[in-house]
Amino acid sequence: MKSKISGKDLIKIGFPQNNSVNIALGIINRYRRKESKDALLFEAKNVLLKPEVYKSHNKWGRLSEYLIEPIKIRQQELRQTRAPFNIFGENEIDEIAKMQLYEALKLPIAVRGALMPDAHGGYGLPIGGVLATDNAVIPYGVGVDIGCRMSLSVFDLPSDYFIGRESQVLKILDDNTKFGMSETHKIKADHEVLGRSEFREIALLRSLHEKAYKQLGTSGGGNHFVEFGVVNIQTKVGNVGPGNYFALLSHSGSRGLGANIAKHFTKLAGKLCPLPKQVQHLAWLNLDTHDGQEYWKAMNLAGDYAKACHDDIHRRMAKALGKRLLMTIENHHNFAWKEMHDGRELIVHRKGATPANKGDLGIIPGSMTAPGFIVRGKGNALSLHSASHGAGRLHARAQAKSMFTSSEMSKSLLKEGVNLIGGSVDEAPMVYKDIHKVMALQSELVDVIGTFQPKFVKMDR
Repeated sequence: MKSKISGKDLIKIGFPQNNSVNIALGIINRYRRKESKDALLFEAKNVLLKPEVYKSHNKWGRLSEYLIEPIKIRQQELRQTRAPFNIFGENEIDEIAKMQLYEALKLPIAVRGALMPDAHGGYGLPIGGVLATDNAVIPYGVGVDIGCRMSLSVFDLPSDYFIGRESQVLKILDDNTKFGMSETHKIKADHEVLGRSEFREIALLRSLHEKAYKQLGTSGGGNHFVEFGVVNIQTKVGNVGPGNYFALLSHSGSRGLGANIAKHFTKLAGKLCPLPKQVQHLAWLNLDTHDGQEYWKAMNLAGDYAKACHDDIHRRMAKALGKRLLMTIENHHNFAWKEMHDGRELIVHRKGATPANKGDLGIIPGSMTAPGFIVRGKGNALSLHSASHGAGRLHARAQAKSMFTSSEMSKSLLKEGVNLIGGSVDEAPMVYKDIHKVMALQSELVDVIGTFQPKFVKMDR
């Protein structure tokens, strides 16, 4: 018989009158509400009596940790001095972004940092910010759109394929892409990522599974896009030789799945790790804890889901064109990685930054009218093996809407021969930095091996 369990019930079976009661009730309400009261109290008492047995349990693990060693929640203080850092293109970066990095470098877990030449102010870490930490992950250091990434597919087609087929190409682009909060594909695709065990083991993810299924193969709003264009490859990449090809470039992330993960764990981190107001978004989770491990698993799942969305978009496009893909180059730019630096394992957060380990291939986009760049990382230690994730914004969205008109944006697109579906003035080419200057400022971080010029662009309407 099901019946609601109260804190008094737990205290009666021996629970101490501390936060362990709240943790146990939270677990029961989140995971086990449909089970009988007697069965739940019996299991909870087993955890109380033998917490070490449940330390790695996917549901009782957090309670087990607390019973073994109660977590002492205390205000975290910033260090007086900053961890070492490097800034690339300092004169092109606004003071807000610099100050946000400087504050992050004072966190007691901070080891090293860097700022990319496309950097601008964000929440918590600046966009274009890189922060290496000691055994801790900062949910907002990864960001809301976990696993936001670029994906470039080169088709077995000549670069002038679209000439004389403009209407056909636009229709393919419009028919096979969905954007924003509510648009989904009528014919849903399946993917192995939807069968991952994390969707069953982590309560938050279990509640998001249906949304993830519906949104697979769709793109977000804001600066997310799918575009056809011309790629120029300067040196052989894989099996693709130098030359000009017709290609597809997409930019999007983990959709509602990633946003909900970020919201949930940022709130949890804030409770466990209180920080001064100016850095409260940089609350972290220790990776030796149940909560830290749960976020890490959820983050990696969201990253794999983001890749699955891009894979589905590119599959749909290839099918509509009736042409095969010669190769795909892709990379995350909102994520955290376990990496070795200076002989030790660190957690490297790249919030709006491209991994640029030695030999890594990546995509750094420009704007609707400016080229994107195919790059190969140089593995520069000073940037924590990172590069910019784009041109970077010159003007914030609200500012852009007051500065530019749709007519001005249309003239800019017409001049460059770019066809646009959707989009708004806050994503006009004029709101972005000069991508050529940005690339020049990071020549010591990446080698350019190709370019992509947009011709047909779709964004959220």
